[in-house]
Amino acid sequence: MKFRNPAYGVAAIALLAATACSDNAEEAAGGQEASASATDTDQTAGGVTAEDQAQLGTLLEEAVSALDETQAAVNAIDAGNNQEAIDALARATGKLEIILAREPNLALAPVANSVIEHDVLATPGDVKALSDRIEDLIDKGRLQEARRLMEGLASEMVIRTSNLPLGTYPDAIKRAAALLDQQKPQEAKLVLLNALSTIVVTETIIPLPIVRAEASVEAARVVAAKENRTPEDNQAIAAKLQMAREQIEMAQALGYATKKDLDDLQDAIKELERETGEGNAADRFFERIKGLFGKAREAVQPKKN
Repeated sequence: MKFRNPAYGVAAIALLAATACSDNAEEAAGGQEASASATDTDQTAGGVTAEDQAQLGTLLEEAVSALDETQAAVNAIDAGNNQEAIDALARATGKLEIILAREPNLALAPVANSVIEHDVLATPGDVKALSDRIEDLIDKGRLQEARRLMEGLASEMVIRTSNLPLGTYPDAIKRAAALLDQQKPQEAKLVLLNALSTIVVTETIIPLPIVRAEASVEAARVVAAKENRTPEDNQAIAAKLQMAREQIEMAQALGYATKKDLDDLQDAIKELERETGEGNAADRFFERIKGLFGKAREAVQPKKN
């Protein structure tokens, strides 16, 4: 049982999603699943540098190796080779000590993740009509029919990450090694299996309408910053901001973020339309809307218990 190298840099994935969605807003992913991959950019979204990613990649490789060594120890116990199991746990302990030495405050070490994408080909009006239909079915007690209709109401990327809990996992490895020294392989195996079952799965949701809107606003910003803008430039800015407005309307129809967050974004886009329509670069307004997009994305994330 081998664990794949983790994909890291959720911010980078979000940036890639924004670019892809901006270029291909008409294409639906339809629930495709694929492994996320690292990017090699010098500077990614959220200020993550290539050096940061390289350092993180090294730590995560150590975490994956520790997990592999744990499974190797279980296999060795099953084969009746206690010494091989002890050696594997020693290697796992070394990997975990490297991680904790470099990042003492790291609570969860990602070891694998996947990306699932859902999209919907519809207008905000279509979504609203379907929402009304669902409410009607719920009122009539037809919950299962309503549930099936709701399954399609998503436009998002879900990044699921499996993590080693560094607060408990290293101690479990040491306990298992001690039990092997005491010639208690089956008890050691139970400790290891329990440790493997404590892998923590977290989810990050990237709402595609909000990401697409942000990509359109960024495209408008680039054109607005040009000196001696042409009428064609101004038309391009207006078109990009209109696309952003439409995507926020889709986010509102699908219920992403809070009503206030999305209303604030719509108001900010109106300000941008007014400022850029007067020929201004609107740097201050573009900077302000970045924070509003970040707030909206945060509001979409699953609440922690």
